[in-house]
Amino acid sequence: RKFTLQNLSPSSMKLLLLVLGVCAVLSVALASTCGGNCPKDCPSCPCGNTVQKTDITQACQQYKGWNQKCCECIAQHESGGDLHAAHYNTDGSYDVGLWQINSVHFKSCNGGQAPCDLASNLKCAIAVFQEGKNFGPWTTCGPCNCCH
Repeated sequence: RKFTLQNLSPSSMKLLLLVLGVCAVLSVALASTCGGNCPKDCPSCPCGNTVQKTDITQACQQYKGWNQKCCECIAQHESGGDLHAAHYNTDGSYDVGLWQINSVHFKSCNGGQAPCDLASNLKCAIAVFQEGKNFGPWTTCGPCNCCH
């Protein structure tokens, strides 16, 4: 017997539609959030679709030129420790990685590539920090009391 939609019972048809609906919703949700890395709709996933957590304290300790507690607070507020965190901004730019480095900095600090691993994100964070001589460039400096 050949399978066709007309051969399905009403209850089987309802189940099929439910499964297809759930699959559609999940595919849209996962695609637009980059597997949980992008809290809002992102047109692309610069750091991929997998969450990669890192130890924020150890990451901040790799540079001695900043206040460690401020660094930890900024990284926690910016990415929650996710090296692949991404945020798509209304101006079309991205913030990525542990310290949410804005894409305007990618060329100068990482050869034009999104800094999605700890070493490159740290390098970019240090460059942005040194540029401002503090954590002022991060919008989370206020809640962390680290703007100056």
